[in-house]
Amino acid sequence: MPVSDGVSKKKVTTSHGRYYYGRLAAERRKKVNLIQLLRRRKGTRGLRTSPIRVEKRHITKGEALAILVGTQIGAGVLGLPYAASKVGLLPAVGILFGVMLLMLWTAFIVLKFSAAMNGAQMSTIAQRVLGRTGGWLMYVSILIMSFGAILAYIAGMGSVFASLFGVSENLGALIFWILASLVVYKGLEASGKTELIMSFVMLFLFIGVTAMLAPRASPSRALYTDPSGILAVTGVAIFALGCHTVIPDVYKGLGSYEETKKVVVWAFIIPTVIYAVFMMAFLMVFGRNTPQIATQGLQSLYGHAGKLVGNLIPLLAITTSYIGIALAQQSNSEEFVKLKRSVAWVLTVAPPAIVYFAGVRNFADVLAFAGDTGDMMAFIILPVLIYLAHRMRGKG
Repeated sequence: MPVSDGVSKKKVTTSHGRYYYGRLAAERRKKVNLIQLLRRRKGTRGLRTSPIRVEKRHITKGEALAILVGTQIGAGVLGLPYAASKVGLLPAVGILFGVMLLMLWTAFIVLKFSAAMNGAQMSTIAQRVLGRTGGWLMYVSILIMSFGAILAYIAGMGSVFASLFGVSENLGALIFWILASLVVYKGLEASGKTELIMSFVMLFLFIGVTAMLAPRASPSRALYTDPSGILAVTGVAIFALGCHTVIPDVYKGLGSYEETKKVVVWAFIIPTVIYAVFMMAFLMVFGRNTPQIATQGLQSLYGHAGKLVGNLIPLLAITTSYIGIALAQQSNSEEFVKLKRSVAWVLTVAPPAIVYFAGVRNFADVLAFAGDTGDMMAFIILPVLIYLAHRMRGKG
């Protein structure tokens, strides 16, 4: 009789042979079942850190680049010009490109370890190299990043609602928080493709706004230096350039370490150049008076049309970013800490709202806080620790 469990393709005619190969087949099935069980258990420990998913098994380099750039383009760019206005144009551009080079290096670290672990996610990498402590550090860093981002988004939308509808900022923030948080609770998450489309729509809107500002630009308004704002612009730059969380998925989609590495390089260069031009345009028009939500400054230049454009961009950018980050953090708490959905939801959306209504409501400064704490830990400090720990073990 043939044995079809991957042990042998030969026909076995003796009773002893049938017994022997039957035992081997049974052992093979046990091993396969055990591996599948372990994989399922490991899967429940992963930290979800991005709303954008790579759903296709194989993707092109163009799709990979779109995913990485789409992950970066969001509400963070709206706070860059204001943060840059605190230091001046030349220092801000230097800091932006310096942050880009540092985060590109840590992105290479994530890619290298993920490729060595067959496409492992960042949380898995941290746990395997740094132990359980590494997994908790990743969770806490994402928790802080999410808290700061959601707080900034509530503050930003309070300002947007006040400008568009003539209500108070507190009422506008409350309306937005209730509506967006209900969407998070219901789990009405946009697909990865929708997120990418929205991100590139915002990207083209940013380019259009830059073109609107160009005729009114004057370099003299931006050529000053004030070192007191270095920490703020650094934090917002880190927040705006974070795409490390989808690098493992992109690597698995491309199936090539070298090709993924090339794509990652361009995925940092392209947004950085766009961000730099965006900052230059606003600083050369508004200088030290750049608004916290940069695009809202268009109203003073183009009247009602500028008001609509200047508020619709953050309305789109902040809403999608709020829903995506809140869903990701809610999922983190459900999977890693094993919280019930309702408890995870409350712990995700309630604390930022409480802090906002207690009086903390500066959009750009809160983004800087998130970048200087949670994002710095997840995207810079932890990858460097993983790299150093691996090097030290190698020497040992």
